[in-house]
Amino acid sequence: MSGDEHTETGTGWPDQPDPLPAKGTAGEPDPDELSRLVPEVDPEPAAADESRLDRAAGRPFSSALALVGGWRRTSPATVMIFVLLALLGFTLVEQLRTTSTDPTISAARQEDLVRILYDLNAREDRLRQDIAALEDSQRQLRSGEQGRQAALEEAARRADELGILAGTLPAQGPGLVVRFESGGAGAISAMRVLDAVQELRGAGAEAMQISGADGVTVRVIASTYFLDGEEGSLFVDGRLLTGPYTITVIGDPATMRTALNIPGGVVATVDGDGGTVIVEDREVTEVSALHAPIELEHARPIT
Repeated sequence: MSGDEHTETGTGWPDQPDPLPAKGTAGEPDPDELSRLVPEVDPEPAAADESRLDRAAGRPFSSALALVGGWRRTSPATVMIFVLLALLGFTLVEQLRTTSTDPTISAARQEDLVRILYDLNAREDRLRQDIAALEDSQRQLRSGEQGRQAALEEAARRADELGILAGTLPAQGPGLVVRFESGGAGAISAMRVLDAVQELRGAGAEAMQISGADGVTVRVIASTYFLDGEEGSLFVDGRLLTGPYTITVIGDPATMRTALNIPGGVVATVDGDGGTVIVEDREVTEVSALHAPIELEHARPIT
């Protein structure tokens, strides 16, 4: 065989010769070959990691800026709502804390708590009624024509009351008819009639008149005076009346009857003088006599 011997492989082809050793020092691998085996490191990911770290480090500041920006974009109404809600929550918590720690309430008996609750409910009902009445008056006064009409009606009602008290208007209503009879020689004095008028006024009489046997009738008001006349007659506001005398009065019949019949009162005194007092209840009593209006000379209303 020649110098270039071939090894028989049994395939008909000669065996490939062994590769020549790599360049460089004998037995050491080629640096280029090693470089192909070590994976290359991309410099970009490191830069990306540093960028992510920078962003992570600055995230709290960015979040704070975003929050401030959000509050700047929030409307004043929303801010006010949040403030009111916070105050309401604080008030509720404080109320619950105060109530739970109140030694008076916690130490009270069940009966005391029931009484306190009843008083609070009653006070609430009264306040609600007062509020309703005030609101109704306010609506009437502010409702234009309705308010003026209500004011006129109130003024007319007040004028009627003053007219009845002053004796310038007739009146009718439940009351009494009180008849004074002398009983023979005994006379009904002016003092006895004045006592009866005072007792009736004290018992709530609202309108009154006195009549004599001759048909003369005089309206009795606050300034009415009584004087004794001749032969048992009376002068009432300067007008002469003869007996028997009849007082017609409007008011609560039961109250006025009780006032006349008290021990030592008008009925007992007249009976002691020999006279008689007859009291009759009336469902409808008319006081028709009128008193001339009094013209004031000196008094003036304060404005």
